[in-house]
Amino acid sequence: MPDPLLIDDDDANTPLTDEEREQLIPAYITLRHELNEAEQINIGQALRWATARKKRDVLDQNFLRQLHKRMFGDVWRWAGQYRTSARNIGVDAYRITMDVHQAIGDACYWIEHKTYPPDEIAVRFSHRLVAIHPFPNGNGRFSRFIGDLLAQQLEQEPFTWGRANLVDVGETRARYIEALRAADNHAIKPLLLFARS
Repeated sequence: MPDPLLIDDDDANTPLTDEEREQLIPAYITLRHELNEAEQINIGQALRWATARKKRDVLDQNFLRQLHKRMFGDVWRWAGQYRTSARNIGVDAYRITMDVHQAIGDACYWIEHKTYPPDEIAVRFSHRLVAIHPFPNGNGRFSRFIGDLLAQQLEQEPFTWGRANLVDVGETRARYIEALRAADNHAIKPLLLFARS
């Protein structure tokens, strides 16, 4: 019988290597829904941590890594560490630090020169992060959270991201994946519309 943690419900999931799966912290987790619940509790703690901080610079590589660690550090030992293995999506592992640095630089430029409206800057930055796929897992949830935090930093409301749990497979997740794929092809409007839906 296959390990339920290994079952990928759709082609948008990021498979973990055996080494990465071995770094699961809670020993009681054996099923995918138990993993999702543990991660969601950890993400809630990270949300409280991030929103309680009076000064935070979302466009800082150290903050990004620290936030990912806060989101997943009670569940995975690799939380906050850039991945070192290849993935079915994302850049080559050796490019992660450079590409995240470039994405931050681009977002700073967009803000300084008002290249795009604030919502679009936040969504474009969120999309760049999920496209880079810097961490072994949790990149979608992480990038959406960063999009929300950057929107707030730009004095906008957090996004609604379809008002549904995007971890579970369903119609809303399918629309999100479709919008991400459009953004991959330089059509950002569907992702902008989804972010505010």
